Amino acid sequence: MSDRLQGKTAVVTGAGSGIGRAIAQRFSHEGARVVFTDVNIEAATDAAGQVENSLAVHMDVSDELSVSAAFEGLTADGYAPDILVVSAGVQLFGKDAPIADLDLDVWRRTIDINLTGAFLSVKHGVRSMLQRGGSIVLIGSPTALNGEGQAFTAYSSSKAGMHGLGRAVAGAYASQGIRVNTIVPGYTETPLVSAISTDPVDRAAIVSRIPLGRPGQASDVEGIAVFLASDESSFATGATFQVDGGMTTL
Repeated sequence: MSDRLQGKTAVVTGAGSGIGRAIAQRFSHEGARVVFTDVNIEAATDAAGQVENSLAVHMDVSDELSVSAAFEGLTADGYAPDILVVSAGVQLFGKDAPIADLDLDVWRRTIDINLTGAFLSVKHGVRSMLQRGGSIVLIGSPTALNGEGQAFTAYSSSKAGMHGLGRAVAGAYASQGIRVNTIVPGYTETPLVSAISTDPVDRAAIVSRIPLGRPGQASDVEGIAVFLASDESSFATGATFQVDGGMTTL
């Protein structure tokens, strides 16, 4: 690995597993000080313990008091972020559904974590970056772009909202040196999608729609995340970057 993030401090939400964990660990290898945040503090602690120059912090992204306390504590301790990655999220397989069959509680839980969680993370992340600028990276979804989410009304809507949030914040804070970009991973085999990855029929069906012919892995997202977090992408903001094996080209 190189030192493309040397001297930077990164906060990653949902860093206890999946894409968030992979990105946070890669950032550490690239020289950043990394704060692994997660509602599951045991998972965050385990992930942070596998790399150097890192720490784990409990954060429930759906709870503003939890989010604000985490950012205020980090800033007070000298860990104000130069980089924020918003990766925390849920996809409620077996509960999320086409809209006529969707329970309000499932909608609310999904929106609370995926969209309100992104809002709160970015809100307090921006506040901590106002004096010096920074890079914010959101983890979006193809379900916000095409018909992949037709059976997942709540998840698709939450991710579409996140994409819109990213564009709005990018425009509002560009003059203050804060950049916001969204990565759009395709079908990526992490614990989030175990309901698909453990079902041979469902897995084959979704992989058949990926032109590169394989599922994504969390490691496939690391490189673009490093680029967007680093000064190499200093002219990129308000954009989406698909890392989906070509899925959204169809």
